[in-house]
Amino acid sequence: MTYTYSSILFFTVIICFIASFDRRILFNRYFAPFIQSAVLVAIPFIAWDVWFTAKGVWWFNTDYTLGLVIAGLPLEEWLFFICVPFSCVFTYFCIDKFFELDWLSGFNNIIVFVSVIGCSVIALLHYDKVYTLVTSLATMATLIYLHFVVRANWIGKASLVFTVLMLGFFPVNGVLTGTGLASPIVNYNPGDFLGIRMLTIPVEDAVYGYTQFLLVLYFFKKFQLAQDKRKNRSHNPLINEEQRVPI
Repeated sequence: MTYTYSSILFFTVIICFIASFDRRILFNRYFAPFIQSAVLVAIPFIAWDVWFTAKGVWWFNTDYTLGLVIAGLPLEEWLFFICVPFSCVFTYFCIDKFFELDWLSGFNNIIVFVSVIGCSVIALLHYDKVYTLVTSLATMATLIYLHFVVRANWIGKASLVFTVLMLGFFPVNGVLTGTGLASPIVNYNPGDFLGIRMLTIPVEDAVYGYTQFLLVLYFFKKFQLAQDKRKNRSHNPLINEEQRVPI
């Protein structure tokens, strides 16, 4: 039982990690941009996690963990914010590499408007349920920023990929929330969320995961582009010299 949570993380990431070195994929070239983006997004999400754990919105059954607790969170929970986003971004990277899905940008408007309106209504109706409220507000803010501020054209594509990722979300989050176990690894205060579960998984977990995925992907694309530009400059010294010549 001690290795249950760590085993979940290991099997979540190991296949994607090995496949990253495949010559057809070469996602390993972008490990640095991924780490940068995952750590950056992890900061507010871990703060959120620490806050909710302290308030008793959720808590962890340490019988299923290694026993090392940092700021109220098991070590495995800290690693969650690296391992799970890694598999998600890797999956997006592969699908984007091998399939032409740019046409999905045509669905950006409807995805954003329906999601923002839906989250707004849920937040207003259930403002007394802190997990529901904070998740709704975070998702609204993320989508509004991506769509209206930075004009991300990949929201439709990312949403489709996240739908595919739900195939992995159910077994991973299912076990964390009690599927197949005598008791859940992650427990929730019933007064702080809607009480709607997909099997054993609170529906808020899926929305939480979607928001985290969008943010990690946004920063990954920025850091990936910056890395590619640096490499292009280093491989084209003539361009660098021309850029130094004043016009």
